[in-house]
Amino acid sequence: MSNHKVCSVRDNINFVKTASFYELYSLFKSLKTSKGRFILVLGSPGTGKSANVYQALSMIDLHIYDAFLFIDMDSKPGDVFRIFWDTLKEDMEAKTRKETFKKAGEYDLILFADPFLDSEFIDSDKVGLGLWTEENGPSTFPFYLKVFWEYIKHYKDLKNINVVAQTAWIFKFRGVRYDILTDFSYLSKILVFLLNRLFEVVLISYTTEEMIEIVKSQCETDNNGEIEKYIRKYGKKPRFIFEALEKEKK
Repeated sequence: MSNHKVCSVRDNINFVKTASFYELYSLFKSLKTSKGRFILVLGSPGTGKSANVYQALSMIDLHIYDAFLFIDMDSKPGDVFRIFWDTLKEDMEAKTRKETFKKAGEYDLILFADPFLDSEFIDSDKVGLGLWTEENGPSTFPFYLKVFWEYIKHYKDLKNINVVAQTAWIFKFRGVRYDILTDFSYLSKILVFLLNRLFEVVLISYTTEEMIEIVKSQCETDNNGEIEKYIRKYGKKPRFIFEALEKEKK
């Protein structure tokens, strides 16, 4: 089966620009002339967060650091935190964390997207932060506490850095992946409201009309009724609909 996961702009084919895309593009464009911004890109699994992020960035002349992380599934939180910093320092040719922050400020934005969260699609022997968190559950919490403490300690340094991060809070139920930040009605709305108080938030979502256009752009079908059937079954999640249509062909 084809891999419908987008890990770079090269993976975007026949991209359809939606209202969510234009909101994201507008925010990214403003990063050229500002610092100290922290943008969270939210969306259910399969919605197309990566596709929107990389397409928007491809249209703007920004100096980007696309962060990456390769860890093992059984890595402990302390090990992940160490690997995270060692990777950044080595790649930026910095000797200390303070120097890493300084070099990060030389970029228009630091991006935490698929090479960081879903690096298992790049190297099958390793995993990214997203799958590691999903599979290890609450035991990963100390890592995020360490990151939060680091944020507090280096708050002044972060005023010179723009950060864009794809974000999801995933758990599995009966084999289906759900995102607490987007899939649970009022609970999700409350959580996104709170996040909006701290960060700039863009939610990747689509109208039914946008979804039909997206599916038509990638698949050989003009049957709106058939596409709406898949939308009712899989939700407005392009990747899952593409995979279902591909299975049906075989």
